[in-house]
Amino acid sequence: MPFSFSDEQKQNLVWLIVGILLVTLIAALGPMLSPFIAAAILAYALNPGVDWLARRRIGPLRLPRFIAVSIMILLMLLAGLTLVLIVVPMVLKQIPQLQAQIPPQLDKLNAFRSPRLHLLGIDVRLDMAGIKALLTQQISTSGDEIWASVLASARVGGAALLAWAANILFVPMVLFYLLQDWHPFIKRAQSMIPRRWASKIGAMATEVDDLLAQYLRGQLLVMLVLAIYYSVGLSLAGFDSAIPVGVLTGVLVFIPYVGFGLGLVLALLAAVLQFDGFYGLLSVAVVYGIGQVLESFILTPKLVGERIGLHPLVVIFALLAFGQLFGFVGVLLALPASAIISVLASHLRREYLGSNFYNRQS
Repeated sequence: MPFSFSDEQKQNLVWLIVGILLVTLIAALGPMLSPFIAAAILAYALNPGVDWLARRRIGPLRLPRFIAVSIMILLMLLAGLTLVLIVVPMVLKQIPQLQAQIPPQLDKLNAFRSPRLHLLGIDVRLDMAGIKALLTQQISTSGDEIWASVLASARVGGAALLAWAANILFVPMVLFYLLQDWHPFIKRAQSMIPRRWASKIGAMATEVDDLLAQYLRGQLLVMLVLAIYYSVGLSLAGFDSAIPVGVLTGVLVFIPYVGFGLGLVLALLAAVLQFDGFYGLLSVAVVYGIGQVLESFILTPKLVGERIGLHPLVVIFALLAFGQLFGFVGVLLALPASAIISVLASHLRREYLGSNFYNRQS
């Protein structure tokens, strides 16, 4: 007797195929979806502020939602512009300083290295003049030469540069429409859920929303506290660029490991440029060592919550996987998406442990 599908099984098979094709399409269009994903993340984070503004009254009338959306987007852009104005002058200032410091630093390295290797019977001579010339040439591409190299590369990768600029301009536009119609979008998405799954998916969505709200609020507090700590710590150590480096390190904490590593590199660079000897390097080691302990054992557990804590291997895998799929936006998306997946995995694990497939003895 040939095997036949019931009408319900046929419908389930069709929707399963549609779902697989949809997931495949999303993975294939990952780079193109980056501005939409970035806008959706920002919309989720900014929507509570828009709702709060939209409830404010101007006399007898409430503030129109499109004005509330415009205010929140403007504040976000001003915050980003402020960060750029902090970082860019610091980098432009340190490039010529680094160029000037290379020859004496290499001389010190050679003077420190040669006697000790000679005592061990090793006579290795480095071409210090060649190394100096090479490093100086690489770093000397500052000022007008940077713009010349940018223009030269623009002729080669003009399409990529235009696409990148278009995405930057596209995100605020998508963000505006998402925030303007956020609640209708949510209701429409809820109405698409199969009715027999609506209550369970609604409960899971509520749990995920609580988790993400806890993550976003806690992460913002961690960033603020660490930005103040690193700025104050480096200032007390005597760093001229304490505030820009400290603020940048605190703000970049939301990118796990990468943000801390980049801030540490900038601090070490500032120490080499400003101080002689090992004082600057030791100061950076102390300030950033205490900062890492403060973040890992006090701030993140207390403000973000141990509930969101993920194993470092899971975090690293998520960063690589989401970065491969969605580029830089995927790196930003990795940790909250991993937290969501952990909620889904916990529900799946409970269903599995309560199933007959798991509990059946024979």
